[in-house]
Amino acid sequence: MHILVTGATGYIGGRLIERLLHEGHEVRVLVRSAQRVAARPWSEDVHVVEADLLEPSTLAGVLDGIDVAYYLVHAMGSSGDFALRDRQAARNFVDAAAQGVGQVIYLGGILPGGREGNPASTHLSSRAEVGQILREGLSTTEFRAGPIIGSGSASFEMVRYLTERLPVMVAPKWILNEVQTIGTADIISYLVQAAGRTDVEGILEVGAEPLTFKRMMEVYAEVRGLPRVIIPLPVLTPRLAALWVGLVTPIPNSLAVPLVEGIVHPVVGDPSRALRLFPRIRPASYRQAVERAVERTEAGDVVTRWSDAAGGAPRVRFADREGVVREVRTRIVDATPDAVFRSFVSLGGERGWRVWGWAWAIRGFIDRVVGGPGLRRGRRHPIELRPGESVDFWRVEEVQAPSFLRLRAEMRVPGRAWLQFEALPAERGTKLVQTAYFAPVGFLGWLYWYGIYPFHALIFSALVAAVARDAERGLPEAD
Repeated sequence: MHILVTGATGYIGGRLIERLLHEGHEVRVLVRSAQRVAARPWSEDVHVVEADLLEPSTLAGVLDGIDVAYYLVHAMGSSGDFALRDRQAARNFVDAAAQGVGQVIYLGGILPGGREGNPASTHLSSRAEVGQILREGLSTTEFRAGPIIGSGSASFEMVRYLTERLPVMVAPKWILNEVQTIGTADIISYLVQAAGRTDVEGILEVGAEPLTFKRMMEVYAEVRGLPRVIIPLPVLTPRLAALWVGLVTPIPNSLAVPLVEGIVHPVVGDPSRALRLFPRIRPASYRQAVERAVERTEAGDVVTRWSDAAGGAPRVRFADREGVVREVRTRIVDATPDAVFRSFVSLGGERGWRVWGWAWAIRGFIDRVVGGPGLRRGRRHPIELRPGESVDFWRVEEVQAPSFLRLRAEMRVPGRAWLQFEALPAERGTKLVQTAYFAPVGFLGWLYWYGIYPFHALIFSALVAAVARDAERGLPEAD
């Protein structure tokens, strides 16, 4: 079939495309920027079209000849009136698809009680509203799922970090509420097997046997062999609990809030229709999903992560213009450009930032306190980077092997900042160029920049020296 996938840069979308290609389908990918998918392993096997669901004029012809369209976009984790943006994007999609798309497949969330009208977070309500807009305008299969558990998923990472970092937890009493999880592989199977079927229209709730959020953490601890004590108490509002999650885990507050709000009430669906229509899919238990996720995480086999989709501030492209200050440092390195590239492209995550580790940790902690991502997002792979991925509190804006990397800062600062590395061939070895850019906003931006300049002078000088030294030593080893 001819299939369109929206949300290709997201956690589910990136994995779904691989399965669809494996099944022999022709896949068209709708993205706002083709650069975001250029480094994906499937990028050469799909047809990439640039369009914006919030800009109807860009959608002309995008859905022509499409048999099945996957709608996998939502504004969860973003600020402002996300519900309005979700609503408008869905309506624009319906208008563009109304002339010929045979089937739409949408992934939403289970509502408290499994139906509209019960207490639900604003994000879950918005996702249900999107499903309703799609169903009213198009032949739509809407899968509703609870927390998705798999290597790199937001729900798994939240459970993993809370359990790993806190031997004793005092948690709000609503962690005793039941939720219905589903493994990543199972939700992908549902999405793939629904394509082209006329008998699966409407809402399908899916998931494994329900369990409490407290039990989710206990099972993870059992799988990892960690003794943990969890004490439910009638304390902590959902927002305060979300802020705590944002501080302890890599999940930013903007995403932690909807995740936590989603379990304040019991979230259990009725999967009987899905089990009847898809008899070959028997969802793995939560324990089995955790075991698989732990195995893949420890092996470094994480195909996509929750942070792959750019969130937070709008994407900003760097431009060398007035109002942008920069620090440029260069070194001649006795190594090949490929070795230098490998050295700087592997910064962050478990390997860290090579120098002044305590200073990076303090900066990350301060960022978490004020609502930024901090350092705990880590990275998907120890050496490989793709445009759009997160690396601690940076976002990969551009990467070109074996010579160029530009990171855009997502920590809270009064302005916009980038850190850029270049590996240029030289007469003797490689010329390493490290540039820090900052575009201050207002007086506070300039005050911030010059206030921290002495620290930058020390840290960035040590950093470029460390990158050069590691390249000459051949670190890290190539995969």
